[in-house]
Amino acid sequence: MGSSDAPGPASRLTYPEVGATRRWPLPSGYRHLRVRTRVGHGRAAFEAAGRAVLDWRMHRAVGVSIRAADPVATPGRPVVVGLGVGRLRLRAPCEVVWTVAEETRTGFAYGTLPGHPERGEESFVVELEPDGSVVLTVTAFSRSESWFGRAGGPLVPLFQRAYARRCGRVLRRWAVG
Repeated sequence: MGSSDAPGPASRLTYPEVGATRRWPLPSGYRHLRVRTRVGHGRAAFEAAGRAVLDWRMHRAVGVSIRAADPVATPGRPVVVGLGVGRLRLRAPCEVVWTVAEETRTGFAYGTLPGHPERGEESFVVELEPDGSVVLTVTAFSRSESWFGRAGGPLVPLFQRAYARRCGRVLRRWAVG
């Protein structure tokens, strides 16, 4: 178990603060997001929730499509997140920039690649707290990179917060099973 950083030398990430979701405060010049949701209790819940984060099940259950190069989040590897349906599907290319698989922390972060409507990074980390609580923390910093993102203005952070909360609600199903 341990942590892994990636991006390789050929990475095309669209922001310079790679890996910044690992620490606080987040970089200035971006919108910041940090949403913590209790998803279960105990070691079994932690392990189940951690697997669901790393193998993309949580994301898929939230209603986004995931096209990943690997069955689990792997540093340096691409993933395309899709929102919407059919021809209206928005495709957001990313690269996994770090993973963590420790005794009490499991998760990953991905950063934006060219073609993503935002610029920045988002992490999804499940933690087993000392009291046995299992918590999902979604942390992000971003700013709009596309005309439609800028046009969405104040709606974009509302969508991001709603998405983070939904991730937590959905993750509960694996943390209890």
